[in-house]
Amino acid sequence: MKLKLDKTLSLVAIGVVSALQGVQAAPVYEIKNIEDFDLNGTIESTRNGYGMFVNGNNESVGVSKGKKKLSVSDDDDDGVIDIEDGIAPEEQIIYSIDLPIVANNFTFTSDENGASGAWIPTFESVFGTTPPKDSDPDVPETINSIDAYYYGISTAGVKVGAYTAPEQTVEYTGSNEDQEYWYYREFEERGFVKLADGTEVPLLPPITEYYSEDEDVTVTVGGMSIAAAINENNVVAGYASTELSSTSIDRIESCITGETYPIDICVQREQYPNSSGYRNIVYQTRAYVWDVDNAQGIELPLGLESESETVFTAQGLGINVDGIVAGRSHVYRNGNTDKLAYDAAYWKKDSDGDYQYHWIPMKDDQRYSIAYDINDNGILVGSYNQYLDGYPRDKFFYFDTNNPDEGFVTPHDFFETISDRASRPKDINNLNQVVGYIEVTADKEKPRVKAGFLFDKDKDEFSDLNTLLTCGSKGYEQDAEGEWVRNRVEVEDGSGDTLSYESEIRIVEANSIGEDGTIVGTAFIRKPSYQFDSSGNLIIGDNGLPLFEIDGNGDPVTAFIPRMVVLQPTSNGEACPVEENDNSGNGNYERKGAASLGALLLLPLLWLRRRVKR
Repeated sequence: MKLKLDKTLSLVAIGVVSALQGVQAAPVYEIKNIEDFDLNGTIESTRNGYGMFVNGNNESVGVSKGKKKLSVSDDDDDGVIDIEDGIAPEEQIIYSIDLPIVANNFTFTSDENGASGAWIPTFESVFGTTPPKDSDPDVPETINSIDAYYYGISTAGVKVGAYTAPEQTVEYTGSNEDQEYWYYREFEERGFVKLADGTEVPLLPPITEYYSEDEDVTVTVGGMSIAAAINENNVVAGYASTELSSTSIDRIESCITGETYPIDICVQREQYPNSSGYRNIVYQTRAYVWDVDNAQGIELPLGLESESETVFTAQGLGINVDGIVAGRSHVYRNGNTDKLAYDAAYWKKDSDGDYQYHWIPMKDDQRYSIAYDINDNGILVGSYNQYLDGYPRDKFFYFDTNNPDEGFVTPHDFFETISDRASRPKDINNLNQVVGYIEVTADKEKPRVKAGFLFDKDKDEFSDLNTLLTCGSKGYEQDAEGEWVRNRVEVEDGSGDTLSYESEIRIVEANSIGEDGTIVGTAFIRKPSYQFDSSGNLIIGDNGLPLFEIDGNGDPVTAFIPRMVVLQPTSNGEACPVEENDNSGNGNYERKGAASLGALLLLPLLWLRRRVKR
């Protein structure tokens, strides 16, 4: 049940929904980081957790985001509380040279044989980062200003990711009498390698400084690099900035000659995104590989040749044992300079040992595409974006780099024809098993719920991971009659009442799959929401506990929050027979109790750079 896209897609056929797949032959999975119907899926004093990659030794890396400590009004004695029972709104994202920089992204590891227990997330410092639990708002030196991210780990335990420079200050000379400093970083994104012995190696981009000949001044601009993946030969794939755009040079020259801000502060201000999300300082960016053993970086060729000053970008995102890099690059489709696209690509060494660019051909109605990973068999996975039934959707594809003339293949996911359910793959192992996420509701006028998927290429089997879980992994328990019912969680409210809500765990994204079938990714768990007053202060009851939001039935209003999840195949159970959602195409998705599905919408969330208002 698949389609090679060397033929035109029929929108009529796409809109036809047929029968679901029949007997499910995929393995049964059990979530391994459950404790008391909750997920051990983030580090202490953070709100969200994301599983990023698992290696051959069942060691994984992840990222935690968001403070869990909740501020209360000054009238309360404690000032800050830290409790597990409920959730608060996300912190506001602020980019400002006038505010201290407070990190909100932290690296962690977890593994099957962890010292603290199987798959327990454990904070790991990168370039001096400190655990979020040790941060005290009243003690500035305890506040971590370095954001850090893990994206991959080799079987030898070598980790890769990105981090920011620490906060620096410049004495304030503006008109605000209450302000003492301006705040900046020397760089916002820099790739790194962390060796198994703990040695940290920054991966510097070709450009970190700008020299003004007119003013005879050298300015630190930082540049940008990302280490996205590593293979078993210690070769890293990623991307890096190679030069400034001409308009960016003009901005920096204005910072040098301007009098409003010190140069470093002005440059930082230009590198922050504006209200539309755009940055005034941008770079030419190219795919890169680095040899960890000698820290040598190699720039990979862009998918086009041009003498223009247009900013073009290429990124390496995955790499296999042979050093073949999967990613994307700007390209003129079929050499036509009127058809510039940002498309999936791979880079492979020729007989002379030089990397050569290879485009994965797309049709004109496929707007853009991206390749995320490639396994040791040469099977590459990615997605393209195309209008389906009048809406732009991403669709998962795979491509055999050993037989490129065959074109890429789009699996039929849940149906006997291509559907308009958006999907993206994130990883493929050497058994040709693919994981990622897919939409599982069909309403075209509303945001669609997503679920993690498992696709077995060799068997042509596509599964929603939630349908492969044991009942205990979904928040169910057996009652006295042996029926599976949702576990009810009891919480004490600030009013003194005991409230209850039903447990629920839902896999929304699978990011990595090991050779033994171990999967790490993101699950959403249900939690009740706290009440806040109009000033944003947590409302505390007479008993010193927070008040929960209550619906019209007197039950707590619940919402979903993301946590790292670990799944492993099990032979000691069967897939839960309880029906939860309908993948048949009618768009029904019902849950007991009030809950917010907003968190189930856009993924991944991990490339967001956050700054929090204090």
